[in-house]
Order: sequence, then structure tokens, then C-alpha cells
Amino acid sequence: MARILVVDDDPDFVETTRMVLEKAGHEVLSAADGDQGLARVREEHPDLVILDVIMKTVLDGLYMSQQMADNPEQSQIPVLMVTSIANSDYAALFPTDEYIHIDEFVSKPIAPPDLVTRVNRLLAKKRA
Repeated sequence: MARILVVDDDPDFVETTRMVLEKAGHEVLSAADGDQGLARVREEHPDLVILDVIMKTVLDGLYMSQQMADNPEQSQIPVLMVTSIANSDYAALFPTDEYIHIDEFVSKPIAPPDLVTRVNRLLAKKRA
């Protein structure tokens, strides 16, 4: 069982993700924005973070992933970015020409089996 932090301001996404991942045997924590997410990472030391991009600000999730990458205690935590930014008016703001500190990117919506597969793959890489 892994401890997974879901950082997203959409309570429906958080709850659906919680149900899917708990059914797969994982413990799920949540936060509603990047600041809360960073605080939970410091307090809870999750095994993986599922992170949205657009929350309190347009690129809140990217800011959080950068802060994690800059912290030696957090930089080894895998980040799965699950977002709908590609289908939004903000798609052009998402950087494509620089290194983004995430391990995988997927657009919403994501099918539950695909979510579990991606989470388990990232967790296996971390343990290897």
C-alpha cells in the first residue's frame, strides 16, 4: 500500500480518485491547491503526488512541482500530473520548451484502470 497525495481543487475529481485508489489498496490524502499540497508533502511524506495544474492560479501545479524538485527531501517523490489544461483557454500558458518537474502527464478525464496502471508504474519505478 502506498500513500498518495491528490492535489486538485475539484472535489469530485478528488473523491473519485480516492475511491479508485483506495479500492486498489492505496491510502489517499488530499489538498485543494499548491500551498496546501506542499504543506501536506512536508507533513505526510507521500509516496506519490497526483497534481492538477490550474487551481488557485493558472499554473499553481507547476509551481508546486518546481518547489518539490528544488527540495532534496521531496525531489524523489514521483508526480503524476492529471489536468484539463490542454482543453482550456490556458493551454498556451503551459510551458513546452523547458523541463517540467513531473514524471508523467495525462489529460482529464482519465479512466480508472488507466489511473491505477500509471500510479502503480510510477510507484514501481520509485522502488526500483
